[in-house]
Amino acid sequence: MRNYHDMGGLPAGTVVPSEHDYALWEKRVDAMQMLLKDKQLLSTDEMRRNIESLGADVYEKLTYYERWCAAITNTLVQRGVITIDELARKMVEVQAREGGLKP
Repeated sequence: MRNYHDMGGLPAGTVVPSEHDYALWEKRVDAMQMLLKDKQLLSTDEMRRNIESLGADVYEKLTYYERWCAAITNTLVQRGVITIDELARKMVEVQAREGGLKP
């Protein structure tokens, strides 16, 4: 039985890398993932497991790099590198800085 994230063998069209101009945030997510792997705070298996465990609804709504963000976050929380509270505080801080909201 095929799971919602399993595209193996399905027609998905040709991927032409030159057609996609990566946004700065996407490049940063890629760099963060590579850095965390180098620091042994993240593995390919953890990334895959956490992406595949998002659930069909969430998986379909998120873009490729948004899935990476979710997987990186979940891995760091699971490993105890960050806590949910620390993450929430930082998100409020960033929102205040970027969106003009008060923390």
